[in-house]
Amino acid sequence: MTRVIFAGTPDFALASLMALVEAGRTPVAVLTQPDRPAGRGKKLTASPVKQYAEQQGIPVMQPVTLRDDAVAAELEALRPDVMIVAAYGLILPQNVLDIPTHGCLNVHASALPRWRGAAPIQAAILAGDASTGISLMAMTAGLDCGPVFHTEEIDIGVDETAGELHDRLAALGGNTLCTNLDAILAGKLTAALQDETLATYAPKIEKQDAAIDWSLPAAELARRVRAYNPFPGCFFFGAASAVNSGLKPLPRIKVWRATAVEGSAETGTVLQSDRDGIIVACGTGALRLDELQLPGKRRATAQEFAGQLDLSGAGLD
Repeated sequence: MTRVIFAGTPDFALASLMALVEAGRTPVAVLTQPDRPAGRGKKLTASPVKQYAEQQGIPVMQPVTLRDDAVAAELEALRPDVMIVAAYGLILPQNVLDIPTHGCLNVHASALPRWRGAAPIQAAILAGDASTGISLMAMTAGLDCGPVFHTEEIDIGVDETAGELHDRLAALGGNTLCTNLDAILAGKLTAALQDETLATYAPKIEKQDAAIDWSLPAAELARRVRAYNPFPGCFFFGAASAVNSGLKPLPRIKVWRATAVEGSAETGTVLQSDRDGIIVACGTGALRLDELQLPGKRRATAQEFAGQLDLSGAGLD
């Protein structure tokens, strides 16, 4: 029986781990990131992968780093045939990559070599890509630059958010992994080198990346709203001229859904703010805000939001 070590942390990785278990390939151990503070109470919380692994009775390891000889020795003692990695979050040094008989296999959320790095799902939407996919890659010491065994591509929906695309890719990742794993281990699939001239990089998302800059084209802002939904969520600050807000300081308003439409005026001018919608002039065109959220309140449709805060005639920051 193939001895598998699985390394992963968030929900994206959980889909692959669950697929392995359901396919009868329960790992001999799971590597996942240490518990982190989460929620308003900042309570230490186990990763989705750890929670599931413990439910399945799979031994869990949570090293702070893999650059530790004791950790490497512990992994070596497990005599793994392969290590499967999906959104783990720690760098695997060469001595760890060399431990499994068949090396380390990465489940990556893009059609490599496009969008190497930490945020390939968001990057694909930001760039307006028509498609993306899952790549099964032989891991090397470089960042997502190892040879690729198989890529499964899917189209990106016109209005699809990063959260929605994430869920589809996570499920596809688990299915693609289990469908191709036997062929990879048997040497029936040959990994192809990536074309370095086509490589692009998807950096880690920071909260400030989601601040809306009204000087950008409306089409680009609409993609940003989709790419940063659910994290970190695009936002702007309400204007001093907003009527009946009763909110001081000015509120930080999140935008969860938006559509590029026609319209022109000085950048940031609210062209319309009523129960039919909220439309803001951009560098090119205008952005219709379809779903918004005030601090401490639930998400609201434009119609509902109009009853919470009147932005008529405002200029937005």
